Amino acid sequence: MTSLMTDSRFPDPDRAYRALIESHRGLSDEDSAALNSALVLILANHIGDHAVLQEALALARQSLNRTQGEAV
Repeated sequence: MTSLMTDSRFPDPDRAYRALIESHRGLSDEDSAALNSALVLILANHIGDHAVLQEALALARQSLNRTQGEAV
């Protein structure tokens, strides 16, 4: 893998989103954060490409900054 793919690759993106949301149902905020951390580590390992991981982290950070109204 050489670059981050940001276009949806799911045939039904809403289904994927619902699965993510449903996985948090009934969890405390702490358990929800732990689930997110575990998922990130599992998927980062699956990617197995440090450059792609760095690109994804930067994109996620930029996204967070935009949602908080900070300059990118």
